[in-house]
Amino acid sequence: MCLIAFAIGTDPAQPLLLAANRDEFFERPTEPLHRWALPDGTGVIAGRDLRDGGTWLGMSEAGRVAMLTNVRSANPGPGRRSRGELTTRWLQSGNSWDALLSGVTAADYGGFNLVVGDLASGFWAWVSNRDPAQPHEEQTDHLHHRRLAPGVYGLSNAALDTPWPKTLRLKRALDEALAARPDTPSPLVAALADRDIRPPAELPNTGVPVELERALSSPFVDMADRGYGTRSSLLLSVARHDQGFSADFTEWTHTPPPAGPHRWTDTQPRRLRLA
Repeated sequence: MCLIAFAIGTDPAQPLLLAANRDEFFERPTEPLHRWALPDGTGVIAGRDLRDGGTWLGMSEAGRVAMLTNVRSANPGPGRRSRGELTTRWLQSGNSWDALLSGVTAADYGGFNLVVGDLASGFWAWVSNRDPAQPHEEQTDHLHHRRLAPGVYGLSNAALDTPWPKTLRLKRALDEALAARPDTPSPLVAALADRDIRPPAELPNTGVPVELERALSSPFVDMADRGYGTRSSLLLSVARHDQGFSADFTEWTHTPPPAGPHRWTDTQPRRLRLA
């Protein structure tokens, strides 16, 4: 997952609102959003990476939430362990935050950001194996982490709330969605589908070539010539009620083109509900 904006605890009736794009190589085998069970039997709603078995974003039936992004660097190389297992560790029932931290060796993984939450307790936190002050440096000696207060956050392939243009774009759309009436069309879909490439002066310096920084600067990534782009887009809205909570998922999957540019796939989205 390469772009996420999420609001936590800003409205007692809506403890979570999230919008996200997942960018990945087209050839990587993936199952779209669906219900499945973790090895310990925990039921989740999530997409699934069929190569390594984990997920980039998901929610358990008990109301645990986990979301993951990679951290960009010039020499990303695979870690000894798959980053996708970090999300499933949290989603499994009974794994505490302290236990999660103590069980993760920073050097075992490529650069990552992991955000976790528990809707039942209102707990939210972020952890990374990269220094937020210099996230694109290859430093893996220890973890950086903090609890998250209620608010609106953005995450791409740097540190939490690094103000990349596409991250700010999606956060603004999330603010608009939070302020809009329920019958107002959501600005989030337009923000997720935005293919606007930013000018050189606005690009970050993550160690990759400038032409690659430009191609990755839009919320919806089109790098069809490299076999890479935005594979799926997700909206998740959680409502609290007397019986607990309910969650509505809407996912669009974007089919790789046989030729030409990669664009938002104009098909009916997949909808799932957890109540």
